[in-house]
Amino acid sequence: MIRTLYRKADGTIQTALAPVDFGAALADPRGLLWVDFEGEPPEACEPILRESFAFHPLAIDDALQETHIPKLDDWGQYLYVALHAVDLDQTSGGNVETRELDIFLGVNYLVSHHDSPLVAVTRTWDRCQKDDRLTSGGADRLAYNLTDELVVAYMNVFEDLDDALDRSEGEIFEQPSPETLASIFKIKRSILTLRRTLAPQREVLNKLARDQFPVIDPRERVYFRDVYDHLVRLYDINESMRDQAGGALDTYLSVINNRMNDIMKTLTVITTLFMPISFVVGFFGMNFFGPSAPMPGWTSMPVLAITLAVTVLTPLAMFMWVRRRGWM
Repeated sequence: MIRTLYRKADGTIQTALAPVDFGAALADPRGLLWVDFEGEPPEACEPILRESFAFHPLAIDDALQETHIPKLDDWGQYLYVALHAVDLDQTSGGNVETRELDIFLGVNYLVSHHDSPLVAVTRTWDRCQKDDRLTSGGADRLAYNLTDELVVAYMNVFEDLDDALDRSEGEIFEQPSPETLASIFKIKRSILTLRRTLAPQREVLNKLARDQFPVIDPRERVYFRDVYDHLVRLYDINESMRDQAGGALDTYLSVINNRMNDIMKTLTVITTLFMPISFVVGFFGMNFFGPSAPMPGWTSMPVLAITLAVTVLTPLAMFMWVRRRGWM
C-alpha cells in the first residue's frame, strides 16, 4: 500500500496524489509531501524512490532490505534514517519483536518505508489529517512526531514487561514452577533485545538533536533532543530491569535450593528416626532366636512388651536428640 499526504502552501490537505504528481509537489518549497510505503514489494518501491525522489541507489538498497540496526546517513539534500519500532507479540507468548522503519527526510518531504503495519505510523498519519499543527511545522517537525510515537510504543512495552516481571517475582515466593523460570528467561531475552535496539537508536536521535543538517531547522533540534532524553531514560530503565530480572533469577534458584534442602532434611530425619526400628526388627528377627530349644521366656508377653517399647521409644529418643542438636 502506498499512501500520500500532501499539504499545499495554502494549508489544504490532499491524500490522493499519484506518483506522476510527486515532481510538481516537490517543486513547491512551501508544501509538504509525505509518502508512506507499507508492505510494498521492492520492485514497486524502487522506481518511485529512484525516479521521483532521485535517492542514491545505496540508500534505496538500505531502505528496501530491512536488515539494519538504527542508523543515520547524511546524503546532503536529504537524510536516510533507519529506526526500529518494538511491540510485544502475544501470539508467541509475549516476545519483543522489532520492526524497521526507514525514513528519507528532505526539506519539504518525508518518505517512510516499512514491511508491516506500524502503530506509530498509523497514529501519526491519522493525526496529520485531524491536527494541522503536525504538518504546518515542516518535514522535520513531522519526522519528530513520528519518532516520538515510536518512543511512546517503547514505553508501553516496558510497562508490560515490568508487569510480567512483577508477576514472576510473586510466583517465586508463592509457588515457583518451571513455567516461572521460563517466564524470567523470556523477560531477560526481551530486555536484551530492547538493549540492542535502544543503544544505537539513542545515538541516532543524539545526532538529529545536535548535529547541523541542512534539512533540519536549528529551532527544531530541541524537539529531537526531547526524544533523545526519553530514550536515555528508557535505556536506564532497561538496565535497571535487566538487573531486576537477574535478581529474580537468582532468587528463584535460591528458593528452589532452599525447598530442596528442606525436602532433603525431612527425608533425612525420617530415615534417621526409622533406622533404629529397622535395627531392632532386624536383630530380633534373626533365626538364632528361633525355638530350637525350650525357651518359653522369649515368647512371653513381657518380652513382647519390652520389644514394642524399645521400638517406639528409640525413634522418640532420636527425634529429641536431633531437635537438641538443632538439625530441625
